[in-house]
Formats: sequence, C-alpha cells, structure tokens
Amino acid sequence: MDTLLYIVMTLLGLVGSFFSGLLGIGGAIINYPLLLYVPSSLGVAHFSAHEVSSISMFQVFFSSLAGVLAFRKKKNNKNGAQIHSGLVLYMGISILCGSLLGGFSSKYLDGDAINIIYGILALIAVVLMLIPNKGKQSDNAQEITFNKSIAIISAFIVGIVSGIVGAGGAFILIPIMLTVLKIPTRTTIATSLAIVFISAIGGVIGKISAGHIPITPVIFTIIGSLIGAPLGSKISAKINTTYLRYGLVILIALTAVKVWLSIL
Repeated sequence: MDTLLYIVMTLLGLVGSFFSGLLGIGGAIINYPLLLYVPSSLGVAHFSAHEVSSISMFQVFFSSLAGVLAFRKKKNNKNGAQIHSGLVLYMGISILCGSLLGGFSSKYLDGDAINIIYGILALIAVVLMLIPNKGKQSDNAQEITFNKSIAIISAFIVGIVSGIVGAGGAFILIPIMLTVLKIPTRTTIATSLAIVFISAIGGVIGKISAGHIPITPVIFTIIGSLIGAPLGSKISAKINTTYLRYGLVILIALTAVKVWLSIL
C-alpha cells in the first residue's frame, strides 16, 4: 500500500508541476483537489484539508523553482518568454509578506473554511480570466509598464489567501496581471512563476510553523514536481497564447466546480 501511495503522490506532483510550467501557475489550483480526492478514492491515504494545503505548498515551492529555472534557460527565445524584474520585485516582496501571514494563520481555520476560501478564489479567477485583455503593450519585458500601487496591494491580498490554502497564488495572480495590470500573456506566465516562488517561500515557512506536514508524501510529490515543471515550460513556448489563456480558464473552472460540489 505504501508503494502505491508513493507512486500516486509522484504522479500527482508531476501533473501539477507540468501545468505549472505550461501555464505559469504554481500547480496548487490543480493539485489541491487532486490531493484531496485521488488518494482517498484509491484508498491509499486520507489527507485532511490542512495536510493537503501543506503538501500543496511544498509542491508549489519546488515546481515554481523548476519552472523559473527552465524559463531562464530560454530567456532569449524568439517567443519572448521573459521574466519582468520590476514585477517580481514589487509583487514578490508584497506576496511574500502576505503568504507568511496566511500560512501562519491557516492553523486557526478548520478544513471546511480552507475549502471555501479555495472555492471563492477559483470563482474570482475564472471571472477575471474571461474579461478580455485589451492591453497593447509589447511582449518585451523591459518595455512593459504597470501601476505599482495596484500591483503591491493585490499581491499582498493574494499572498494572504494563498498562504491559507497552500497555494502560490498564481491562479488568481495571473488573471490580475492580465486583466488589471495589462501584462502580455507570455511575460505574465514567465513572471508569475518567479513571483509564486517567492510567495511559496513565505507559505512554506508558515506551514512549517503551523504543522500538519506529512513528510513522506511531501517528498514524493516534490520528486514528481521536479520532473513535470521543465516539461511544461518547454511546451509552453510552442503554444499560441490564446490557447494558454483559455486552457487555464477551463482548468480553474473544472476544479472550482469540483470543490464547490464537495462543499455544498
């Protein structure tokens, strides 16, 4: 049974991190419901919402790190997968502070509250992603401008709630960057992974202080994450940005429906 559990956790980490590299997310939007339902349906483990949020946060940390390193290797790619250093600085520091607070606060919430927060975030993300992005900025990261105040405030709020549910926050951060800050899709995907990695640092510290960490499942999920993220980021550069955007919408919508069905 333990062997099956290790295989399942590795595969779940691989799936979540693949979409992390592909769509610029940390992977928690996919892995949270998978970790909550798949191990229990297979009878290999029954994780609580607190344990799932902890496993998910560690997975986000390593998958986003692997994704960032993969994007940096191809920063001169003609498709313009560039990381915007200004966005990373302003939003990264802010989201780090928020995720530290959220990760520590999660121990005071019960499992149902964590699931509801996740469900609300997913719904907001779907709505934002369906708003057309009318920004006409260049996909060259060095020529992009943005509202610093909105970037800082939104990142802090995202950090708090993502720290609670064990996510890097990219599934809500990306819609904000696309529709509110008007950042081009490819730059958003590459940059969001770097911001999510910073967020995950705070989230991991918060989860360690809060407890509820199943060590062995975390290790095997991380192994899968280190395999999947580079594969996803490699494929990302070859896919039309419209498909990337609506692929993310579909994934978020499906997971939101699943979580809300379980809550209701």
